[in-house]
Amino acid sequence: MRGKYLLGILVILGALGYMVFGGLGRNLVYFLTPSEYLQDQARYQNRSVRLGGLVKPGTVQYDKDRLELRFVLTDGVAEVPVLHKGTPPGMFKEGQGVVVEGRFQEGVFQGTNLLVKHSEAYQAPKEGWTPEEVRKLIEEAQ
Repeated sequence: MRGKYLLGILVILGALGYMVFGGLGRNLVYFLTPSEYLQDQARYQNRSVRLGGLVKPGTVQYDKDRLELRFVLTDGVAEVPVLHKGTPPGMFKEGQGVVVEGRFQEGVFQGTNLLVKHSEAYQAPKEGWTPEEVRKLIEEAQ
């Protein structure tokens, strides 16, 4: 009888462990830094990867007609030029932390998805605020 309880507890603990740690690996976002890419460029050419770093100030160029966003991603040591097609997220700005999914082609990272790091602070608008006041609050938080 005691063996059945022990077996049941082990099965339950095993299932809980699998749910906690098995799902964790699928939800983590791993990325390369520009320095890591430059150390082994041939390995990452034409392979889908995630590249993470900061948007270098003064490098952002957006062509609204062609929906092309160009910028330089840096980790403070190395820099990589990035080309992303599509509209940039509303919170995208210079000096911002980003992770770009895509592939390296001919020395330029061709981004297909752009993830922007943003503040985790939430401040609810006060009762009676106008839309203009809410917009100003949002802009200040960025």
